[in-house]
Amino acid sequence: MKKSIIFLSLATSILLFSCKKDETENKEEKVTTEANAKEETNANVKEVELNEAQYSASKIQLGQILQKNLSDVVRINGTTELPAQSQADVSSFLSGTITNINVNLGDYVKKGQTIATIDSPEYIQLQEEYIISKNTLEYLELEFKRQQTLRAENVNSEKTFQKTKSDLNIERARYQSLSNRLSLVNSSPSSISKSLRIVSPISGNIATIPVKIGTNIMAGQSLFTIVDNSQIHLDLLVYEKDMPYIKVGQKVSFTFTNIDKSEVTATIFSINKSFEPGTKTVLVHANIDKVPETLIPGLYVNALVHIGEKTVDALPNEAIVKADGREFIFILEDAHEEEGGKSYHFQRIEAKTGVSELGYTQVTILQQVPKDSQIVLSGAYYIQSHLIKTEGGGGHSH
Repeated sequence: MKKSIIFLSLATSILLFSCKKDETENKEEKVTTEANAKEETNANVKEVELNEAQYSASKIQLGQILQKNLSDVVRINGTTELPAQSQADVSSFLSGTITNINVNLGDYVKKGQTIATIDSPEYIQLQEEYIISKNTLEYLELEFKRQQTLRAENVNSEKTFQKTKSDLNIERARYQSLSNRLSLVNSSPSSISKSLRIVSPISGNIATIPVKIGTNIMAGQSLFTIVDNSQIHLDLLVYEKDMPYIKVGQKVSFTFTNIDKSEVTATIFSINKSFEPGTKTVLVHANIDKVPETLIPGLYVNALVHIGEKTVDALPNEAIVKADGREFIFILEDAHEEEGGKSYHFQRIEAKTGVSELGYTQVTILQQVPKDSQIVLSGAYYIQSHLIKTEGGGGHSH
């Protein structure tokens, strides 16, 4: 019995010692973990100081987090196109020789403006036929009245009266036809001229001039091409799987594939009812809300059709830098005057990124920062490079 009590006391002492040891080890481990976390946080949050000259050279732009609709979208591609009514091929109804060209490539012209003149024997002959027909018509109208009076008095025969009436009707039709032909060539019947005016059928810019002074032209030959780029719109190719989400009236945000990356908006106004030949895509048309003056047809665009109302916190892509496998932004902590000029103090803050579209990326800042913090929107890579340089090459930026 005595041995059992001694054994039990010994076991209890060993157990208490073991528990105390585990508790001590757990506390030490917790302290170590917290210290490591704090050290890791301190490693991620770094500070950079720029003088006034460095700040100016970096072209830094400051701002705050933006609200962008980067989710609930359908991503599609397309081109800028002109509707048929905003394009015109200018030709002449009569043959002749180009004697004057009043415009240059790119010039803006108004509807009805004279853009060239043609010397045309056919035009001279048309005017001659018109004047002859006009005089003949006047004579036949008088003759018809005379024959009508004679017929009422039973002086002439019915055959003579009907012949005069028929001649009058034929000449009236001929006169009207010649008048219409002169109207088609934009001519005034009141005066005879050897030169035919070529006028612009729409307002727009001269796109092509395939002729020159002295060129002999045929009726219907293309002389100029005019485009009205103010009516330019988007033709977007939507895949079959995305068609259920596309509706008339939806907003579209787009950028140009190969030129200026600034964001432009448009509104869907029409959806084709059949697939494009040889593809499983449907053409969707969108009016550009504010057409830039430099916009021309045929430009490739990357577009987002907004199918939802959800918005997210976002920053321009150039505001985010990568280092050591993480992503960071910079905020301006302080700017103050010193002896050598103004000094700017920045802090690097870790951030988590999400969807990235149209030059903007969704961000979640992984540290508490004041709501009115001035975030570096442009120039972050310069600050990151300066940080690496001052640390002796540490870190790896992209």
